[in-house]
Amino acid sequence: MIRRINMDLESVSKLKTESRNSNTINIGSMDGYEVAKLINSEDFNVAESISKVTDSIGKAIEEASDKFSKGGRLIYIGAGTSGRLGALDAIELTPTYGVPPTRAFGILAGGKKAMFEAVEGAEDSEKLAIEDLSNVGLSKNDVLISLSASGRTPYALAAIKYGERVGSLTIAVICNSESPMSKESDIAIAPLVGPEVITGSTRMKSGSAQKMILNILSTGIMIKSGYVYENLMINVQPTNEKLVSRSIGIIEQILKVTSKEAKQIFEDSHGNIAIGLIMKKLGLSYDDAQKKFIKNKRNIHRIVGIK
Repeated sequence: MIRRINMDLESVSKLKTESRNSNTINIGSMDGYEVAKLINSEDFNVAESISKVTDSIGKAIEEASDKFSKGGRLIYIGAGTSGRLGALDAIELTPTYGVPPTRAFGILAGGKKAMFEAVEGAEDSEKLAIEDLSNVGLSKNDVLISLSASGRTPYALAAIKYGERVGSLTIAVICNSESPMSKESDIAIAPLVGPEVITGSTRMKSGSAQKMILNILSTGIMIKSGYVYENLMINVQPTNEKLVSRSIGIIEQILKVTSKEAKQIFEDSHGNIAIGLIMKKLGLSYDDAQKKFIKNKRNIHRIVGIK
């Protein structure tokens, strides 16, 4: 047991995300102003590292949107910070694009409790990952997005391997290119952000990189799946006054109508921007527009296109 632990510690120490940052050796003696400047300067490396893996992100968008458009689900999975970032991205797709929670959701090592507090040992369980994915019925139709800064977390790695077995599209979002998850996944997105400001604190640069990648990835999938018209969110859920106002403004911008006319279209379409566009552009009733929308799998481009 001791020998195995030593071997694991040795392999961890070789990871870029766990190595020591020579630029921040003296951060412990700096004042708040200096700390802020130093951390910010290190964060500049994040965007640059992502610029080098946009081809991988683009491939993931193309392949994932194809499965999603055919009814597949976006399933995010991970442990700790990585898992929470995945869950957050999934949750945001409902209010922003109207994606049902059943079609995009996150799974965390340790369950829902792990969203708010650490669940010891969960990230080391391969069995738990398989059980969690079995419980949601992971299939070949789904997209599995597994996140781990190191690219070797047992829970996240086991998820990738299980996804491969059932035939899902497996995407690894990691920060170490030479890692088990990189080798096992269909598509590996692995920006090299370098050593963390605080050694091993992967919620910092690694976490920022993962968040940025997920923003690009999920937004790209939504665009390719017809959830965006021009650069506007036509499936935004008007659940509060701000979003109602935004929805009416979107209708006004797309259809080039007055705010009064846009408000009427919004009301006639029962608050559904996409349905309102179809009604106005094609001269259809609400029921007929809704049927056409559903028949075309909610893809507005197939119905009215972009001019």
